[in-house]
Amino acid sequence: MTVLPMQIIHLQQVLRKLEPRKGGYLYLKVDKKEVDKMPKKRATRLVITINGSLSYSCGLNHLGDGNFFIIIANKYVKKLGVHEGEKLSFQLSEDPNPLGVPMPEVLEVLLTQDEELNTKFEKLTDGKKRSLIYYMTSVKDIDKQVQKAIGFLNGEVNMKKKST
Repeated sequence: MTVLPMQIIHLQQVLRKLEPRKGGYLYLKVDKKEVDKMPKKRATRLVITINGSLSYSCGLNHLGDGNFFIIIANKYVKKLGVHEGEKLSFQLSEDPNPLGVPMPEVLEVLLTQDEELNTKFEKLTDGKKRSLIYYMTSVKDIDKQVQKAIGFLNGEVNMKKKST
């Protein structure tokens, strides 16, 4: 079955704020009917372009009422010069990078050199691949990045929070 490329979706929504117990983030709502048009539904990685001037990779989060939302980080709110309650125009397109983040050169080299680690990497979900990339790039030292990647792929790292 061939999946057709996603059509660009043009929307307007009011910039809203989640309640504090849900993080208090500023967000734009995306109706379920719009998400249903996407090739991978809610799992589609997206590029959002707000007011025609700012674009970045993002994913969808459940709003809790069947609809979805995209978090608008404070740095983007400041860059756009917008405020909560303001109506924004935005468009959504499918991110050409299924991970939504660039693959670090260190990881590319590691996976090229180690077939076993590459096989383990390819078995991960896109979300786990993203987690690995964020995890390993949280340090600047290349040797430590390699160690973190190997530990992650060999199951030596538990990314779940420990309950107290």
